[in-house]
Amino acid sequence: MRSLLFAFLMTTPLAAQSLTGAGATFPYPIYSKWFDAYARKTRVQINYQSIGSGGGIRQFVQGTVDFGATDGPMSEIQLAAVKGNVVHLPTVLGAVVLSYNLPSLGAGRLKLNAPLIADIFLGKITRWDHPRIAALNPGLTLPKTDLIVVHRSDGSGTTFVFVDYLSKVSPEWRSRVGSATSVSWPTGLGGKGNEGVTQQIKQLEGSIGYVELVYALSNQLPVVLVRNSAGQFVEPSLEAVTAAAAGTKLGKDTDFRVSITDAVGPKSYPIASYTWLLVKADTPDAAKGKVLRDFLAWMLTAEAQQMASGLGYAPLPGDVAALVRERLKTLKAGGKPLA
Repeated sequence: MRSLLFAFLMTTPLAAQSLTGAGATFPYPIYSKWFDAYARKTRVQINYQSIGSGGGIRQFVQGTVDFGATDGPMSEIQLAAVKGNVVHLPTVLGAVVLSYNLPSLGAGRLKLNAPLIADIFLGKITRWDHPRIAALNPGLTLPKTDLIVVHRSDGSGTTFVFVDYLSKVSPEWRSRVGSATSVSWPTGLGGKGNEGVTQQIKQLEGSIGYVELVYALSNQLPVVLVRNSAGQFVEPSLEAVTAAAAGTKLGKDTDFRVSITDAVGPKSYPIASYTWLLVKADTPDAAKGKVLRDFLAWMLTAEAQQMASGLGYAPLPGDVAALVRERLKTLKAGGKPLA
């Protein structure tokens, strides 16, 4: 009897010490670091599949994971599919950057504005020596070659951030293509995940595509200086992403599904976004709910948030982190507050 009791006590807690999640590739580097650090601290194992935001939302809706991850918030239809039983919790901020493969530019840095970016991805500009590109880049010798667009082939929060920006700055993009985690691309080649787009850019001279900043940095790809709404060409950086977030204040009743693309302010990088974890507001499994809630509370600590900077992400602003902490207090299991 004592051996059976011991076996029960040993196996029951361990079952609650393992979580599964799936979704966005955008935050995968920081999530991997967090999950590893938290496992060393607590022995809680968090298994995460980097399958893209579309897949993360789908698995969360189907109930096959304990949490989802996305860079594009769930739509009203998706919210209805889970009967509203979801909380979007922002984790860090990141930048979607335009990277390119133009060895002939050497150390020169390419500059683009919103109309040019939209027209490139609409397939209206197909040569690197186009007069409109040249006009923004005096002093750069642009190659007389074809321009190759690379985009995501899978459902992607990185795509959502990018096309959300294009939909704000280009009426033609908004009417022809729109904004979603997956769109019908007017032109270009597809790559799966940030990893796939990165590899396409590295392999194809004359290519341009969008990836999360950390993928460009880790692969030593050059990034475009993008002109923001204040008319300033801004390099993607932690400071520029933080500046974009500073322009949007969240209320106490926020659902955190906020867009910060094309933010105001001279220092704001215009293609920036929060990334979110999707958790159940009311979970049927109290043990797993508590384990997940405890991880989320640790994620908000200075120790965890400081890990983000070294990987090219901006930590949550203090007021946003405070709102997330308050929201964690509302999580329930079986209709009752988590212990």
